[in-house]
Amino acid sequence: MTDVPEPVRKCANLLKGTRSDTEKFAALFMVTKLMKGKDCNTAGKQLLFEAIGFPFLRKLLVSKDLPSDCPPLVYKSVALSILTGFCQEEELATHKEIIDAIPTLLEIVEQADDADYEDNLIVVSEAYSCLKSIASYEPGQQALLATGAIPKMSQIYSAQSFQTDEALHLIVQLVKKFGVVSWPEDPTAFHALIQRIALDMETDHTERKYELCRILADILITCRREIVLNSLEGQIWPESLFKGCSDILKAKIGPKQRDPALHLIATTLQVLGMQWAFMDDQKQFFLMLLQLAAIEVRMQMDEKKLETTFKQAELLTCCFVILEQCIEYMASDQLDMEPKEKQTTYTALKGAFNQVLAVLTRVSQDKIKDSGNVRDKEFIIATVRILSAWLAQETTAMRPAIYKLLPFMLKIGNESFHELKAWRAGPREGSPPVDILRVMMPALCHFAVEDEARRVLFTHKQDEVLLEAIELYFSIAHWKRPPIPRAERLKRMNEPDPVPTPEQQAQMKEARSAIVALCNILMNFTVLEPKRAEDAPTFVNLLKFVVENLPELKDTPDNLVIHGNLAVLGLLLLKQQSKKVKQNDFSICRYIQATIRFLWDAYNIDESNDPTALVVSIAYKGYWSDISELWFLGMQTMCGVLPLVPWLSEFALESGWAEGIVKTLKKVKIGTLPANVKSAYEDFLSQLVDVNADVVAVLKKADALRVCRNHRMMDLGKKLFGD
Repeated sequence: MTDVPEPVRKCANLLKGTRSDTEKFAALFMVTKLMKGKDCNTAGKQLLFEAIGFPFLRKLLVSKDLPSDCPPLVYKSVALSILTGFCQEEELATHKEIIDAIPTLLEIVEQADDADYEDNLIVVSEAYSCLKSIASYEPGQQALLATGAIPKMSQIYSAQSFQTDEALHLIVQLVKKFGVVSWPEDPTAFHALIQRIALDMETDHTERKYELCRILADILITCRREIVLNSLEGQIWPESLFKGCSDILKAKIGPKQRDPALHLIATTLQVLGMQWAFMDDQKQFFLMLLQLAAIEVRMQMDEKKLETTFKQAELLTCCFVILEQCIEYMASDQLDMEPKEKQTTYTALKGAFNQVLAVLTRVSQDKIKDSGNVRDKEFIIATVRILSAWLAQETTAMRPAIYKLLPFMLKIGNESFHELKAWRAGPREGSPPVDILRVMMPALCHFAVEDEARRVLFTHKQDEVLLEAIELYFSIAHWKRPPIPRAERLKRMNEPDPVPTPEQQAQMKEARSAIVALCNILMNFTVLEPKRAEDAPTFVNLLKFVVENLPELKDTPDNLVIHGNLAVLGLLLLKQQSKKVKQNDFSICRYIQATIRFLWDAYNIDESNDPTALVVSIAYKGYWSDISELWFLGMQTMCGVLPLVPWLSEFALESGWAEGIVKTLKKVKIGTLPANVKSAYEDFLSQLVDVNADVVAVLKKADALRVCRNHRMMDLGKKLFGD
């Protein structure tokens, strides 16, 4: 302690020698003076902290039993003034005793509106200063989270107490650190806080409006999205945000105002979805927003040095979020646009994406792609993501340039996929990495049917990565209860079965859509590259994956679409690899049973209001737009597989499916059977007759003669009964 200044040492000795609280309190006035001077260094503050003893400071803050010479508020004020000085040093701000005082400090700021404090607001101000210093370090941040400081500060701000901006800055500091876990399951405090800030942002017309935009964006992005969306009824903050943002977009503004507004809009769309942009039931805000984001992208990426463009990464990423949501919304055909609006929109988007393509092409040839800078990497990923979203819809433009860039995009996508795969294989700390390959899949569906693009995909062994991807996403979609350790099994035998958490359910939903996209790509590969599908190890392993996993898939409504996709992908592969299939291979048998179930259950008469009408079954009806083409392709491919693997026909007979088709069609009213359904069933039954002599007797017994006459199935009739 040789570096402690002499006045500080003397003061510490004086404090240690005091014999009563009154003497010690008197000495504190000297401490406050010393701590404001230049001489009091870190070592000095530590010495004073030990000399005073924290229990004494705590007593001044909370005790009612104090000498009556001064009002209690004076004792509090002096204690807080000293505590503020101590908290400026990391070693003291993270000291256990100071951390333990957080609830006391929170209590003081919560009581800022009490009559006691009206005359001495410095006390509240000092308490905020202490909290701010404590929140600068990890132990303090963790303690503030654990004591519920964020919801408490939210209540303080929403009640508009004294010095509430201090509370707001503390909230922002903590939510940026902790993200979603900042908020409790009860969203009351979150809604109250956002409502207060949103109303302030809407009604304020000074520069503070734009500062509040930033703060709102920082807080909104950390919310528990599902909980917030499910508790929005009666909340008016979405409307306040909409009005405030509309006013900004309509006003004459510069970058200082526009950037925070775009940041807030992008975040709000991520939380509330694109419906928020139509709160006034008009499309003007949507069109204005799309134009603004597209123009901003074009301007920021236009023929500048890459370093200059990368400096605008945050703004551009916000514009990308807006454009991605706009593109997805337009693709859903919910927006009714005039021809002129369509033309203007397309021109704006094309201009923006020409620039995105140009910049990404330059990045792919520049050392910046290997810089190792996390922010640069995130921006490159965001740029690949937005270009992929555009390419999912724009299937003809810019092809030569896209084919040249495709290897670089695949590299970025594959790296992000492998990061996700590694994260899932490890302890799974933090949020899962975003898989850009999954975002690229709709665009890859188009590339799979283009000869040049397909050549690039196979040159870069993308089929191998896609096999890895379908395996990973199937493991996510096909959720299994965690294994119970053997020692605990008896004890936990009567526990109810666990169900996936909301986060896991969201991941399962994402995984199912990824599997559908992957099946589409792989089906196109199988059909358009028959030689590869027949011989290549990737495709042999793909068929093995399908036949082993499809029978394991749980029979739930959510899984119906992936069941159909995997079943039909399996049939297409089986057709190509028929020479390799061994008779009565157990896994193939189980796979065919699961495939027959998908094809059989699609149509029936039992669920129809009219007992003579064939209808799509209730289980399939809600998903029919996604699986009707699959069903017809499945029936057609089954017809192609039967001559190559004739023993599969036994399953159609033994399961009762062939007989069931005839019995069902017998009840269908003449002239009401749709031509495409009639054709699918007739071709299938005809193929069965061709490959299996036992089929004829079964169909005749089920009254196939009447079915052939009623529905004019000429080809089947000839096969069964001759001319």
